[in-house]
Amino acid sequence: MREISPVIGITADEFLATIASEHRLIVERIRTEKMRGLRPCPSSSLIDKSSVLTPEIRKLILDKAACLVDENLFGRSEMCLQFAVLVQRGLAMLQIDSRVAVGTAIYFGDRRQELFRWEHAWVRIGTEVVDGNTDILFENPVVPHSVYIPPFWGDLAQIPTDRRLREEQGARVANDEDVENLWWPDFETQLKSKIL
Repeated sequence: MREISPVIGITADEFLATIASEHRLIVERIRTEKMRGLRPCPSSSLIDKSSVLTPEIRKLILDKAACLVDENLFGRSEMCLQFAVLVQRGLAMLQIDSRVAVGTAIYFGDRRQELFRWEHAWVRIGTEVVDGNTDILFENPVVPHSVYIPPFWGDLAQIPTDRRLREEQGARVANDEDVENLWWPDFETQLKSKIL
C-alpha cells in the first residue's frame, strides 16, 4: 500500500513519528479501512442535481477518482486538485467539456457561521459544479470536526448553503507526476472498461 507523506523529503512513517497521538489514531483508522477495502466513497453521500451523463456514471467517476488519489497519509482530503484533474480528464474522455477550477472553499454551519476555509479545487461543466472530494474532510487534522460537507454535483444555482466556492481567476493547474504517470492511466483504463 503506497502512502504519500504530507511533507516533501520525509517518508510517511517518519512524518507519523512527529505528530500528536490523536493524529496517529486517524492515520491508523485510515490504514485499517484501506486494508479492509472499507474506505468511504463520495457516491454514498452525494447530493446529485446534475443533468450531465447518468447518475450511475457520475457516481462511478467520483468513486474511481477518490479511490485512486486516496494515498495521502491522512486520506484524500488534501488531494482535491488531483481528484478534480482526474474527474475533468474522465469527463473529457467522455466528450464532456469541463475545466478544473481552483480557489477558496468556505464552509458554513447550520446558522451560516463560517466554520473553515482553505484552498480547494473542483470541476466546472458550464453552469454545473462538481465538488466531489468533500465527504472525508473530517479526516484532516486541520479541519474542525464540526465540518461535514457532502459531495455535490449540479448547477451553481443549487449549490448547498453549507459552502461557498470562490474561484481564483486565471489560476493555472500544474502537472502532477502521480496524476500523469500513475492515476490517469489507471483511471482511463477503468472508465473505458466500465463505460465505453
